[in-house]
Amino acid sequence: MVVHRPDGDPSRPLTLVGMSTRVASRPVGTVTRGTTNPNRLRRMDRWIAAVHGAELRRAAEPLAVDLGYGAAPWTAVELLRRLRAAAPRTRVVGVEIEPARVAAAQPYAREGLVFRHGGFEVPVPGRPSLIRAANVLRQYEEGEVAAVWERLCARLAPADQASGSRGGLLVEGTCDEIGRRHVWVALGPEGPRTVTFATRLGSLDRPSDLAERLPKALIHRNVQGEPVHAFLRDFDRAWAAAAPYAAYGARQRWIRTVRRLTADWPVTDGPARWRQGEVTVAWGALAPRT
Repeated sequence: MVVHRPDGDPSRPLTLVGMSTRVASRPVGTVTRGTTNPNRLRRMDRWIAAVHGAELRRAAEPLAVDLGYGAAPWTAVELLRRLRAAAPRTRVVGVEIEPARVAAAQPYAREGLVFRHGGFEVPVPGRPSLIRAANVLRQYEEGEVAAVWERLCARLAPADQASGSRGGLLVEGTCDEIGRRHVWVALGPEGPRTVTFATRLGSLDRPSDLAERLPKALIHRNVQGEPVHAFLRDFDRAWAAAAPYAAYGARQRWIRTVRRLTADWPVTDGPARWRQGEVTVAWGALAPRT
């Protein structure tokens, strides 16, 4: 696949078109805005370390990729520190499609952290145990997401029944500029697994406030008749019903709210994660209908 601009019009968005591997020598994708702030991805990183830490520890040479880290390398530096707290042998490669950003990041390289020029082809040796792509796909068309997911999932470490490994993990999602609200999809080599909603509880008026941070695969599906719309509707109703628990703090209200959701939705995590302002739901329950 290579980048193609429809009709040659520079005002039109870049799209991905298929090509043979033989001629796909340039990075695949397009330059993002590059907006980044220190500590922006802390909620996603915390979840990855908790949920995927065992897989990283099991891997012989655990490799994580921060794909599209942006105009500054903060997120890659932070990812290394947070993952090594869970799996000390983890290495991180920051991958950016803009060469100037790669050059600017080099002073931050260190043991276990390097920066490379590339895109969705993920130019690293072997199969990564983790690919994190945060705030990358929002500028693409919804119809392009499935192909990008498939390409990235194909680069992940495969599952291994003998060791019990589920394989590598792709985490793709979107957050606000300072990381208070975040929604991401987790995918394995086989495809999408779960959707996680995470927030700083003190900033939340109602759970559907998270709708503006839905990843590209879901953000246009928050309409009547789509599962994600029904989920957010039920989330708001459960939040309203749990209003008396607000007297004990936003965390207690959130926990009570999510507990109500479990009656009708396949919530895959438990109170330990809910206390962090998270809830994770099976992808199949929220996947677009068409």
